Amino acid sequence: MSTSARHTAILAEITRHGKATVDGLAAHFGVTVQTIRRDLGQLSATGAVERIHGGAVPASGVQNIGYDDRRVLNRRAKAAIALRVAKDIPNGSSLFINIGTTTESVATALLHHQDLLVVTNSLNVANILARNPKCEVIVAGGTLRRTDGGLVGELTSDFLTQFKVDIAVVGVSALDQDGDLLDFDPQEVRVSRAILKQARHSYLVADATKFTRQAPVRITSLAQIDALYTDAAVSEGLFQKCQDWKTQVHRVRFPN
Repeated sequence: MSTSARHTAILAEITRHGKATVDGLAAHFGVTVQTIRRDLGQLSATGAVERIHGGAVPASGVQNIGYDDRRVLNRRAKAAIALRVAKDIPNGSSLFINIGTTTESVATALLHHQDLLVVTNSLNVANILARNPKCEVIVAGGTLRRTDGGLVGELTSDFLTQFKVDIAVVGVSALDQDGDLLDFDPQEVRVSRAILKQARHSYLVADATKFTRQAPVRITSLAQIDALYTDAAVSEGLFQKCQDWKTQVHRVRFPN
């Protein structure tokens, strides 16, 4: 089988089953795991699939990939982004932190900060920050989304309007070349908008995978965000827009 034909067949397998492992694909096609890793890397570069630990899933369009898979997707980059944004959060700050695997990494990076007040609609973020005795954690009410421990809905949005904080740290599902922040769940989008509205400063954390994904619901524009923290090489066009909007871009680099 030619490489092109194998790529087509691999994509069909991943689409059919919603996920495929490197070992499983290697056995199915009778090739080495190194060959499959190379195939998945090439398919990922075209935006056809998203790499996860040990395999791949379909590229996102109108449906998000599973939370556990997102946790391992680009994990080292998310940790590096989190450490960078934590440097710009002073002790004694009040924060909003929303749902997301990258924002969970930010919570971990804040475990040694002191005198923080954090309002969150993520049970995962709250559980992480509960390990910091110098951090007061307030959890929003709302409807529990069991898939990711998030609290969403009108009750959550209304709850957040009671606060005015120094910094909102938000993650998104996708960031397009127009500078639009995108997500999948309209209820979560309403919460994210409320978070941004009630913060004096806003920081977006987005690893490189968010620049190749698609999601159908618009949250806001980077024009309304004070700083973007990412490991991605931002395109020249988007970087120029950020300069026009006075949105700072902080790109983190880390050893492979």
